Amino acid sequence: MEIALEKSTETNASLKIKLSKSDYQPEVDKKLKDYGRRASIKGFRPGKVPTSLIQKMYGKSVLVEEINELLKNTVSNYIRDNKLQVVGDPLPDREQADAIDWDGQNEFEFNYHLGLASDFEVDFDALPPVPSYVIEAGETELNSTIEELKTRFSGQTHVDESAEGDMIYGELKQEGKEDGEAFATKTAFPSKQIAAEELPKFVGLKKGDTVTFDIQKTFVDEKARALATGLKREEAAELEGEFTFTVEDITRNEPAEIGQEFFDKVLGKDVVETEEQFREKVLEVIKGNYARESATLERLDIEQALLDNITIGLPDDFLKQWLLTSNEGNVTETEVNEQYDAFARSVKLQLIKNKIASENEINVAYEDVLNVTRGMVREQFGFYGDDEQMNQSIDKIAQQYLMDEKGENYMKMYNRISDDKVIELIKSKLTLEPRTVSVEEFKELVSTRQPA
Repeated sequence: MEIALEKSTETNASLKIKLSKSDYQPEVDKKLKDYGRRASIKGFRPGKVPTSLIQKMYGKSVLVEEINELLKNTVSNYIRDNKLQVVGDPLPDREQADAIDWDGQNEFEFNYHLGLASDFEVDFDALPPVPSYVIEAGETELNSTIEELKTRFSGQTHVDESAEGDMIYGELKQEGKEDGEAFATKTAFPSKQIAAEELPKFVGLKKGDTVTFDIQKTFVDEKARALATGLKREEAAELEGEFTFTVEDITRNEPAEIGQEFFDKVLGKDVVETEEQFREKVLEVIKGNYARESATLERLDIEQALLDNITIGLPDDFLKQWLLTSNEGNVTETEVNEQYDAFARSVKLQLIKNKIASENEINVAYEDVLNVTRGMVREQFGFYGDDEQMNQSIDKIAQQYLMDEKGENYMKMYNRISDDKVIELIKSKLTLEPRTVSVEEFKELVSTRQPA
């Protein structure tokens, strides 16, 4: 076998592979012999099928299969052994491959186009300071959050007269059609779905009142019409003309009252006992949420600092062609061009992180993955405490999750943990500048950032 790398530019190369008969024939003969032992062909005893017949029946397919496997391993091993910074996947020269005479050739030549990232170094000293935001959360945010919670945990009460926001129950009937054709049903009208210009008709109604309306003007979109009638969207879309609605009941969501029942619904049973304790706990949760949001923005700023200060050349034309080829039929050339900048950004960022992980020997062990997954299970299922039976249940759920989706869940968790470790190392190497900002200022900052 002969293998050679030819670089046309810093980021484009060709990997040329020449195979002689000695490279593939021993394995081909071995597989054909195995076929001969297992073949069941009418007129021949098992294991006694002539070699010439096995060759005629399976020779070409075995040859193609073996050479493809040999090429795949050869390319992969060459890239690994020579530590090539390949981006995308090697693209075989299709014209050359299609011209092969599998019946007459003994020697074969193959050519793979490679896209390479340019060499680069990560110099932490050259990175500028990155802001670390502390978000001010005080009485305004606390009061706003409590009002939202009161609405979220609201209760329903029956009222005598409808108002905006109420749910109105009753009988809906279609007008102007014979009884056998007219649509009629018992339903509930969420007044939030009613068009603004028609809403006054449904305000001030009492039990027994009947209102007449045009269904398409009152429920403008098909989704709202489907909710109001209980029909499928395509069926509701066909309804038109005048309808009547006779009110049978009206319910209203009343904000939850401050008290132990509300405290228990929001925070869990008996976590707090007084309003003061409740406010302290909610403020603690708010600050924790903002801290996580701040950490997310800090990560985006760190990633942007890496991209702005580390220059990496990519084989743009090659990558665009690779995206088209690997997603054949699913994306157009226009779509690739439109999305390429974001794709290239993510490729560069991953190259930088991979290099940092390699140079700093950042590794992720199975126990790391399992521990993080245990924490995720605790949070999602609300497991509290630390008794042995609970820990066994958590372990079982976590291990099952990691085995699901053919190992994809495990790789997702692995990559997430690896990424977190890289970011933590970067944070230890560069300067973080604390900045205190208001909630509104923070929201404005977030709106200007582009995630990787």
